[in-house]
Amino acid sequence: MSVKEVMIVAGEPSGDMHAAAMVEALRVRRPELRLVGVGGGRLASQGVELLERAERIAVIGFVEVIRHLPILRRLMAALRARMDAGHVKLVILIDYPGFNMRVAREAKRRGIPVLYYITPQVWAWHKSRVRAIRETVAKAAVILPFEEQLLRDAGIDATFVGSPLIDATQSLPSREAACAALGLNPARPVLSLFPGSRAGEIGRHLVDFVATAQAVLRACPDVQVIVSAPPTVQIDAAICPFPVVRDSSHMVFRASTAAMCKSGTTTLESALCGCPLVVAYRTSALTYAIARRLVTLPNIALVNIVADRRVAPEFIQDELRADRVVPALLPLLDVTSPERAAMIESLIEVRRLMGEPGAAVRVATMVDELVA
Repeated sequence: MSVKEVMIVAGEPSGDMHAAAMVEALRVRRPELRLVGVGGGRLASQGVELLERAERIAVIGFVEVIRHLPILRRLMAALRARMDAGHVKLVILIDYPGFNMRVAREAKRRGIPVLYYITPQVWAWHKSRVRAIRETVAKAAVILPFEEQLLRDAGIDATFVGSPLIDATQSLPSREAACAALGLNPARPVLSLFPGSRAGEIGRHLVDFVATAQAVLRACPDVQVIVSAPPTVQIDAAICPFPVVRDSSHMVFRASTAAMCKSGTTTLESALCGCPLVVAYRTSALTYAIARRLVTLPNIALVNIVADRRVAPEFIQDELRADRVVPALLPLLDVTSPERAAMIESLIEVRRLMGEPGAAVRVATMVDELVA
């Protein structure tokens, strides 16, 4: 009997983290499965055979994707060849919708069921993907509380599994312990900068994030500034004079009095760690122009979308300037301010909305049921 193979495609650092937790739970149930696909160091550490590293394809935005088309085409050809070999019994897709929706179509053509974990954000844009999901995805495991009903209403077999971030933030250190681990003084305020998880994001954000922190220091010299970044990207020391902490985002959030975060999953991490934040994001002018035509939501930060209101201030494109951001940050760095207290209360409500622990186990159970 041939070994049953499961293909996993996680094209970004956050997807790699969530996929690895799911694989760890799956190994308990189905240790005999051969796991192959696309991911980063975490998936590799779980024994997944990587056909491509996520770091090489972690791109965002219309312009940025165009530059990476050659490598994406080669990867697609490799995945098709793997599926054509006849051993793949299930394809698991994690986020990364631009590429993964194409993988879903290729799997559907070959009669291979698809489980999509962390589905495309069709509620924000690309509503045309709803039909494609319905036609190609056997089961959808969604992580935002409102997504299950939205997709079910569209005829998609969707299940709210809760956010995997809930599990990752279950056992957090105290602020004092986090400060000690990072060499910070807990008696002084800490501002953390989260400019992104991809090289392109960091390239667009770092200068303005650093300028904002320097302006904060001019107003409040007692503040300690640190930068959080994944181990796979470089931070130019000539641009950034602040200490860089690698691969410890939750420790950084716990040590922080406030954070400046790029838009994305990071904003939910900040909320779940109880860290007040401001949100900033910049992309290419062309990508932004296209997105403005497609996106109808009033907010872009996930923390605000889950709350269904503006919890954290957002500074997008030309609004990302130190003179705009600093007035929003300074009250959050003051532990006695009413603005900070109000935001902490709102973040507690966001955490309640995000569901219960156990997302990875629930997804692993779905995998077990799909792989006969």
